[in-house]
Amino acid sequence: IASIMNRVRDLKNKYRNEDNITDELNCTKISADTTDNSGTVNQIMMTTNNPEDWLCFLLRLEKKGIPQMDVSLLNRLIGRYSQAVTALPAEKHSQDESYARILVRFAELKALQDPEEARDQFHLARLNCKKFAFVHVAFAQFELLQGNVKKCKQLLQKAVECSAVPLEMLETALQNFHSQKKQLLSDEEK
Repeated sequence: IASIMNRVRDLKNKYRNEDNITDELNCTKISADTTDNSGTVNQIMMTTNNPEDWLCFLLRLEKKGIPQMDVSLLNRLIGRYSQAVTALPAEKHSQDESYARILVRFAELKALQDPEEARDQFHLARLNCKKFAFVHVAFAQFELLQGNVKKCKQLLQKAVECSAVPLEMLETALQNFHSQKKQLLSDEEK
C-alpha cells in the first residue's frame, strides 16, 4: 500500500509541476506534444473527468487538421473519442449536452471509417441522450447520407414524439427533409 501511495503522490506532483496542464484544461494553449496528449488525458481522468473538459480537449485536437483528409489524425481522434466515451459513464452524464456532443461527434468520425460501427454509435447516442434534438438530427442526417430515406424520416418523427429539444430544430430538419434537401440543417440552422 505504501508503494502505491508513493506512486500516486509522485504522479500528482508530476502533473502539478507541468506548467501547461492548467492551460490545457482551460483550452487556452496547445500542448507542445501534438501526437500523444496523454498528459492531458491523464489529468482530465485523474481530476475532473467531466464532459466539458473532454469536449474542449477533443475539439482542440480536431483543429490540428482535417480528419477526412488525414487518416492518422482520424485514427487518433477516434481513439481519443473512444477513450472519452469509456471514461464518462452514461448514467451519470446522459443529461449533459457536452456528453451528447461527444457521442455524436464520435459517431460522425466513425462514419468516415465504418458506417455500421457509426450506426451503432448513433444508436448509443440516441439511447443515452434522447432529450437533445441535435442527437436525433445527426443520426437522421447519417441515415439520409447512407440512402436510407425512410429511416431518416422515422428518426425525425420519433424525435418529435419523445419531445427532444429544441423542437424548432426538428421542425426545420423535417421541412428540409420534405423539400428533399441533402442537408437536414444548414450551418446557420445548426
